[in-house]
Amino acid sequence: MNISQIREHMDVVGSDGQPVGTVDCVENNEIRLTKSDPNAGGRHHAISLEWVESVEGNEVRLNKLGAEAQAEWSETDACETGAARAG
Repeated sequence: MNISQIREHMDVVGSDGQPVGTVDCVENNEIRLTKSDPNAGGRHHAISLEWVESVEGNEVRLNKLGAEAQAEWSETDACETGAARAG
C-alpha cells in the first residue's frame, strides 16, 4: 500500500464497505475528512493513517468497520493549504 496515493475527494470506507467520509487532506499522519459529510456536524474529523488497509481507484479502505472508525475518529481543525494538502 502506498499512502502517497491518497488524494483529495477520495471515498473512505470501512472494511465492511460502509462509507466513512471523503478525504479533504492528509496531514500529521491522519486523513482529515471533509466537514460536509453528514456526520461531521460542521467539524473536520480525522482518522489515523494506521487504519488504512488499501488504496485502490478512488477508494481508501480501512482495516476497521465503518461504524467503528466513526466511533473512534477525532475532531480536528481544517487542513492547511499548499504542500500539506493531498493531491
